[in-house]
Amino acid sequence: MKKALKFIGLGVIAIIALFLIIPLFLSNDFNYEKSIMINAPRSVVWENTNSLGDMDKWSPWDEYDPDMQKSWEGTDGTVGAKQSWTSPVEQVGTGSQTITGLYPDEKIETLLEFKEPFESEAQAYVVLTEKDGGTEATWGFKSKMPYPSNIFMLLMDMESAMDKDFGRGLEKLKELSEG
Repeated sequence: MKKALKFIGLGVIAIIALFLIIPLFLSNDFNYEKSIMINAPRSVVWENTNSLGDMDKWSPWDEYDPDMQKSWEGTDGTVGAKQSWTSPVEQVGTGSQTITGLYPDEKIETLLEFKEPFESEAQAYVVLTEKDGGTEATWGFKSKMPYPSNIFMLLMDMESAMDKDFGRGLEKLKELSEG
């Protein structure tokens, strides 16, 4: 009996050690982006991406909770404008998005700060590129996964989890811009 308990105890310690040691050798960087071709001029797509209010029109998260509470600071469509939200829906949570860069007809950059269901931060962007007579819209973000949470990048398919929402949002942007 003592041997079995000792063996189980050593096994548990070994598993814990692996979950603490492996992340030391993994990158903390998590980058994701998804693109879609839109049959509309870049200036038209820009009108649907150049402010937080315009981005709300195609946000997939607004569908999860159309009743989320939102507040605004600053002048939307300018650097420094900020939208904060609160929702009891786990996919939406609580956080804020602040415009950090605007490059007319080309790119909008924002800082995403999530408070719930977990704290994290990401540098998000939408890039518009003229291509094949239309506009390629690329929506993405760059973030860091803190140690030892970065082990989840090995255990979960983070990109598949993101693809559904980003794909839906980009499809809505396409419909809005082509309509």
